[in-house]
Amino acid sequence: MKLNKSKIRRETVLALAYPLLVLAMLFLWICPVFLRKKIEKIAGKIYYKMGTKARISALNNLKSVYSNQFSEQEIEKMAQEVFTNTAGCVLDFFAKVYVKKPKNYFKFVQVAGVENLKKAYDKGKGVICLIPHISSWELSAVTPPMLGCKTIAASKPVKGALIQKTMVWFRARRGMKNFERGGSYQHLVEGLQAGNCLILMIDQDTDVKGCFVQFFGRETYTPLGAARLAADTDAAIVPMAMQRLETGKYLFEILPEMEVVKTDNPQQDLITNTQAQSLVIEGFIRKNPTQWVFMHRRWKTTPAILEQRLKWRAEQKKNKITIDVP
Repeated sequence: MKLNKSKIRRETVLALAYPLLVLAMLFLWICPVFLRKKIEKIAGKIYYKMGTKARISALNNLKSVYSNQFSEQEIEKMAQEVFTNTAGCVLDFFAKVYVKKPKNYFKFVQVAGVENLKKAYDKGKGVICLIPHISSWELSAVTPPMLGCKTIAASKPVKGALIQKTMVWFRARRGMKNFERGGSYQHLVEGLQAGNCLILMIDQDTDVKGCFVQFFGRETYTPLGAARLAADTDAAIVPMAMQRLETGKYLFEILPEMEVVKTDNPQQDLITNTQAQSLVIEGFIRKNPTQWVFMHRRWKTTPAILEQRLKWRAEQKKNKITIDVP
């Protein structure tokens, strides 16, 4: 087996840096809010300056969405705020990561629309919690279990084995069962059929089965996961999102259950429902644009790129050598 030297090097560096992360968390636990505000501004500026690819991507995405509304100077200011908010949310998360009792958790996270989640959850058919990568999505993911709902999630592992284990442990302490994304569809189905909440995010360009729908007025490749799971399980789809009010203070908004379209054309239904979900997510983002991850390459996959990708996979499958074992 060929060793991935770059991956080994990265894992080694992250493992050696892990004690520094622990010390940083300990510092943030005792760090006063006024000092955290200053740190997030500095961290945001450094992130914006040093993250060249992320900065360019954020500026390009913001221009494509808001060029008719704002000047270049205003868009650049928005991009800087995106990076500052992202840094602030990370700092807030680690500053409060030790909090696991609901009465203490909801002192810094307000919730609006809890009745919408409870109504869907009490049906016992499972709830797909449709959450965008806006504000602190880590806090978004653990808010349903903190509200008393059994919750599962499939996520892509973060870089660094120790960091990944720590993040999973943090989520578990607040009631969320986490497992890796790859090959997890049946686990998700079973979890919903058991009546659990499922944290699902479809607002990023990932290498999963999807379709093209309109998102911010552009053709956007979007995962079909939420629509497919709802069709296969009859689970409710409830949109929800976190809003950062100020340093260390959040509002979690839960909307009513979405209507799921079901006709005699199930394939078209998947696209129709994914389009509706994307519009709801766009609504959340438009209310707080500088809190969404505009540095993500959301419009990376085009129809032409997708066609090339599918052709490549077909060729790989065709050329794969199989051996029949008697």
